Amino acid sequence: MLVPDPEALPAVTPNERIAASGRPTPAFREELRRIPNLRNVGAVVGVWLQAAVLVVAAVRIDRWWAWVTAFLLMGPTHARFAALMHEAAHRLLFSNRRLNDAVGRWLLGFPTFTPVDAYRRGHMAHHREEFGPDEPDVPLYRGYPISRASFRRKLVRDATGRTGLKLMRGLFRALRSSDPATRFQARAILGCQAALIAAGTALGHPLVYFVLWLGPFLTVWRVINRLRAVAEHGGMVRSRDRRRTTHCVRQHPLARTLLVPAHIGWHLAHHVDAGIPMAHLPRYHRELRRAGYVDDTLEYPGYLALWRRLASG
Repeated sequence: MLVPDPEALPAVTPNERIAASGRPTPAFREELRRIPNLRNVGAVVGVWLQAAVLVVAAVRIDRWWAWVTAFLLMGPTHARFAALMHEAAHRLLFSNRRLNDAVGRWLLGFPTFTPVDAYRRGHMAHHREEFGPDEPDVPLYRGYPISRASFRRKLVRDATGRTGLKLMRGLFRALRSSDPATRFQARAILGCQAALIAAGTALGHPLVYFVLWLGPFLTVWRVINRLRAVAEHGGMVRSRDRRRTTHCVRQHPLARTLLVPAHIGWHLAHHVDAGIPMAHLPRYHRELRRAGYVDDTLEYPGYLALWRRLASG
């Protein structure tokens, strides 16, 4: 197991900002919970620009290496869409709830095959009790550490599209659901895909959607999603202490660009207080370290070190 022994957890020294539980004190919490609306407008516009630049560059250069590079980089672009959708699911993207939900659904979730309302319900269950009876994400990270061969097989399934196609079958089943809300979201997702196909066709490139949107979603993003998910909770256990349910990994620029964008990688801090916008998680993490809630014995030096441990069974 990768779970720290309760007796070995670092002692917390409460201060004016961090309580003994690791939660922020009321005044500090009020600072941390301010939603950066303008910053998030830029983030949403930026992720769509990122996708558009990759598509335009591949089409204009029109060399095999440009298409391959754009295909691979669209995986991290999907990761950024997912991070911002996750923020909207927590209703932390915009302080106006209607705007938050509209952008979360129509500009972030539905274009990337996510039924946002269903995701929100499951994700809130995840936060109520990691590894609890209603935990929806356990299949992604239970049973770790596993053998290196088993880990490789999972990643190969992701990279070859088998995991993604399985999820797609679930989307088409949702079209026939007896629940009207489920049917609506499935239809909205497919409607957004039709709009993207139509846009590419109108611009004279009907195959761009399949090569640079659907393809990376089914392959590169699935690999990124698994690597990120197991790095968040793989090998941990059900516990009231979030340090035994959630990993802590030092954040480096390359990982923040390709794997855990928009500060979503400060995952232990996110689970200690899920009401703090991601933009403020680095500051919160620094205060958790200052109070002793996190130290070097808990924080992995990087994702490679953690993945090695997860594949050491």
